[in-house]
Amino acid sequence: MSGTPEGPTGRAGTTHGAGPSEITQCDHRTVGVSELHDYRSAFAAAALPMAVVDHRGQVVRTNGALDGLLGTDPSHLAGQPAADLVGLSSDGPTWRAYTEVLRGTRPRLRCTRRLKHADGRPMWAEVTVVPMGGPDTGPGRVLLSVSDVSDRRELRERLRHLRMHDPVTRLPNRTLFFERLATALENPPVTDGSSSRQGRIGLCYLDIDGFKAVNDTLGHRTGDRLLAAVAGRLTDCAEADGHRTGGHLVARLGGDEFAILVEDSSGTQQLTDLARSVLTALQQPFEVAGHRLSVSASIGVVERASAGTSATALMQAADTTLYWAKADGRSRWTLFDPERNAHRMTRQALSSTLRPAVERGEFTLEYQPLVGMADEVVRGVEALVRWNHPRFGLLAPSRFVPIAEEDGTIVQLGRWVLRTACLQARRWQLEHPGEPALFISVNVAVRQLWDSDLVADVAQILAETGLEPGLLQLELTESAVMGSSGRPLRVLQALSDMGVRIAIDDFGTGYSNLAYLSRLPVSVLKLDGSFVRGFRYEEGAHPSPADETIVEAMVQLAHRLGLTVTAECVETSGQAERLRRIGCDTGQGWLYSRAVAPERIAELIGTRPPEG
Repeated sequence: MSGTPEGPTGRAGTTHGAGPSEITQCDHRTVGVSELHDYRSAFAAAALPMAVVDHRGQVVRTNGALDGLLGTDPSHLAGQPAADLVGLSSDGPTWRAYTEVLRGTRPRLRCTRRLKHADGRPMWAEVTVVPMGGPDTGPGRVLLSVSDVSDRRELRERLRHLRMHDPVTRLPNRTLFFERLATALENPPVTDGSSSRQGRIGLCYLDIDGFKAVNDTLGHRTGDRLLAAVAGRLTDCAEADGHRTGGHLVARLGGDEFAILVEDSSGTQQLTDLARSVLTALQQPFEVAGHRLSVSASIGVVERASAGTSATALMQAADTTLYWAKADGRSRWTLFDPERNAHRMTRQALSSTLRPAVERGEFTLEYQPLVGMADEVVRGVEALVRWNHPRFGLLAPSRFVPIAEEDGTIVQLGRWVLRTACLQARRWQLEHPGEPALFISVNVAVRQLWDSDLVADVAQILAETGLEPGLLQLELTESAVMGSSGRPLRVLQALSDMGVRIAIDDFGTGYSNLAYLSRLPVSVLKLDGSFVRGFRYEEGAHPSPADETIVEAMVQLAHRLGLTVTAECVETSGQAERLRRIGCDTGQGWLYSRAVAPERIAELIGTRPPEG
C-alpha cells in the first residue's frame, strides 16, 4: 500500500508540498492542521456559537463564540439547562420538539428566538439542535448551534411592512386590515373573565365625499396629500377613542375608502360616538399644497358580537350601510339596520328573479271596476298586475314595479300586461255582445315611453286582439307626463291620434302645472285618493272643506278642458254622494269592488256592483 498521508477528514489528500507546519485561519485563531484531527479543537475554534448538550438537556461544554455571544464565563455555563440559555422552553411545541431530539426520536429542531447579545443588543437567532455521533461525544448528546439572523429578519420585516402598508398614507392597507380582522374574529376577547361571554367587534367603514373632484381638478399629487391628511385625522380620532381599549386599527382599503376597526367594542354607542367625531374632524377645512379644501365623509357603522361573525359578513354589512349613508344624503353616518337589510335582501332576490319570472308566466292580472257616478254601472276596469312569487307568495305592484322600472324589465312586463289586458277586454266584449263594451285601463311607466316603441306595440296588440283603440286607456302618473317634451310627448300624441285615451293618474300630487293640460293629449284625470279621503262623514269623521273645494275646482277645470274625471279610493257612500254632486264622472274604490279575477268582472257587466 501507498504511504500517502491522510487529510483532516481522514481521507487521503494531496499535499502539494504542504508540511505539518501549514496552518489554516479560523476566527482569527491560528490552528495547526494536525490539531484539527481533534473535533474539540474544531469546535472551540468555530465562529458559529455552539454547545454540546447531554441527554438531560444540560450543557456539557460551549465554544468561545457562544461564550462571547452570551457574555458568560464557560465554567458558569457547564451543567446549566441549555433550553434556558436560548429560550427553548418558552412555548409548548418548541419544548416538545426539543425533548424529542434529546430522546433521539426526532432528527432535528430548528427555530427562531429573540436573544440579547452580551453588549445589550437584541438579536434574532436561528437555533438548531441535532444529535451528535462519533468518538468521544458520549451517548445521547446533541449539538446546539446559534446563528445570528437579525439582518435577514429585519429585511423580511421591512418587506412585510411595505407589503402590508399603504405608501400614500402609511396606514395599514387592505391586506393587513383583513389579517387583523380575521385574527380578531378567530380570537375574540373575553369581556368578563369567563369564556362564556365573548366580546364584541365594531367597524366604521367610510369614503370621502368630494374626493374625486379634488383629484380631477387639482391632480393626483394633491389628492394623495389630502388622503394623507385625512389619514392623520382619522388616526387622531381613533387614538382619542381607543385609549380606553388599547387602540383601534385605522386602515386605507383603497381609493378614498378607509376603515376603523374596533376589536373590543363596548357597544353601539362607542361606535356611533366615534363616527360622529370622525365627521366633525373631517368637516374642518384642509390646507393642502396651497389649497383650502373642504370634504366630508359617508360612514357605515356596524357593531355586533364577535362570536359567530365572519369577516365576509361584517364587510358586507359595512358596505351596505355605507351605501345607505350615501343614499340618505352623504356627509353622515348610518348604523346597520337588520330590518332594512332584510328588505334590501328581499329586493335583491326579487330583482334577480324578475326577468325570468316574466318568461315563466308567474304574473297574473286582476281587474278593479271603474263605475259611472251617475248610475253606478261598470264602465271599464283597471288592470292591476300581481306576481305569484314561488317564495314570497302573491305580491302587489308596489313590491316589484319600482324594481322593474330600475332594471328595465318594465318594458317586457308592460308589454305582457298590455297584451293580456286587451285580450281579456276583447273576450268580455265577445261574450256580452248585447252590453256596452268595457274599456280597459292599463298603467304605463315612463320608461316604456323612452325604452320601447310603445306606439308600435299598442298598434300591433290592438290589431292582434281586435280591440277598438277607443276601448284602451293608458294611465301615466302626473310626474311622468307633466313637463313632457321630445320623444315622450310625440309618443303620447301618436297614441292619442290612434284613438287611445290617455289618463293622468294620481292627479294633484305632482307638479300640478295646469298649463300643461291644454298642451297634452290627455282625456282623463284621475284624482288622487288623498283628496277623496277628506270627504268622509261616517263614524264621526269630519270632512275637509279645503279638499272639497280643491276637488270641485279641479272637476270644473277638467270639464271646461273637455276631460273626464275619475275619483280614486272611493270607500263610503257618503264620499260617492258628494263626488256625484260635484260632477265626477267615474269612481273607483272598495265601495264598488276590490281588484278581482276576470270571472268576477264578467258577472258585473251591465249591472251595478254590490257595495263593498
